[in-house]
Amino acid sequence: MLRYLSAGESHGKCLSAIIEGLPSGLKLDEEFINGELKRRQAGYGRGPRSKGIENDKVEFLSGIRNSFTLGSPLALTIKNKDCSLDKLCAISKPRPGHADLAGALKYNQDDIRNILERASARETAIRTAVGAIAKTFLSHFQVGVVSHVIALGGVDAHTKGLQLEDIIRKAENSELRCADKTAEKLMKEEISKIEHEGDTLGGVFEVIISGVCPGVGSFTHYDRKLDAILAGALMSIQAIKGVEVGLGFEVAKKAGSRVHDEIFYNKKNGFFRKSNNAGGIEGGMSNGEPIIMRCAMKPIPTLKKALESVDIKSKEKFKAQVERSDITAVPAASVVAEAAVAFELARLFLEKFGGDSVGETTRNHKSYIEQIKGF
Repeated sequence: MLRYLSAGESHGKCLSAIIEGLPSGLKLDEEFINGELKRRQAGYGRGPRSKGIENDKVEFLSGIRNSFTLGSPLALTIKNKDCSLDKLCAISKPRPGHADLAGALKYNQDDIRNILERASARETAIRTAVGAIAKTFLSHFQVGVVSHVIALGGVDAHTKGLQLEDIIRKAENSELRCADKTAEKLMKEEISKIEHEGDTLGGVFEVIISGVCPGVGSFTHYDRKLDAILAGALMSIQAIKGVEVGLGFEVAKKAGSRVHDEIFYNKKNGFFRKSNNAGGIEGGMSNGEPIIMRCAMKPIPTLKKALESVDIKSKEKFKAQVERSDITAVPAASVVAEAAVAFELARLFLEKFGGDSVGETTRNHKSYIEQIKGF
């Protein structure tokens, strides 16, 4: 069973994780992982910590030798340059939209600093590193996980008619991870405008997973359904408030004949579909088409234009305390989303195909693909 635990606070010494269940023989490239961390920190509208204070680098502590995993637990860490946790002042003014008040009530803390440090999106740095390792594993099975921003601040991107390769190439060369240059310009203008007003912006991004064979996930139990597992992983990302698979909420507006993907067959391709409204998942299982999911991210709740709140000690009305913040982090969240779904897919691959080494898992996967081809 593949699983991991992370630890660390936003302004603590480091962020750490231990991954258990990785097969042996997986070659890990620190440059690739650090590149994923850099992608997470990029983006127009990010705050000073992402732009220059932190320069995230992964360090492996155990479970690896000469760049190859051993099969034992893999420990990794990312050091925080801004590690001033013990010197930071106490906070008693909860910010609307954050974990501040609910967390203080739950853990009986009179200093909100003890809540926000772990609830902070800074935690997603180590999650991105873990996801990069999962991506490396999935690459052995020609599975790719990519993302791009399709809406931000009320501006929609238009990519209809573009091939996936073109969308991703354009997104990776965009400060907002947006494949539509015209939309990107309008998004930037909206970000600059809202920054001047002391406000923040949310948006929508799309995650596309290619190369997943049919049959990953299961219809047999509620907690084994692929769409439920992936949606749960995406909803666990800070500030994500909605997830769609395929057509998503649009299916409620259409007749069944315009929703369900018809099935075809030929000797060259086997079973296939000419449309992908299901988003690559049917009955809780992958169906062989690209898995397409979209996430709605709320505006970051830390605002320069502070909202009304109540001091938890004095109970007096007050303006919510302002912490250092981004104007928008939608592009960064899309990178974190890639990591989140990559880990869950890696876990499901190991559950289905087994193996204590990458070679064994690869052989099992190859055998299953041959079985499908001969069906």
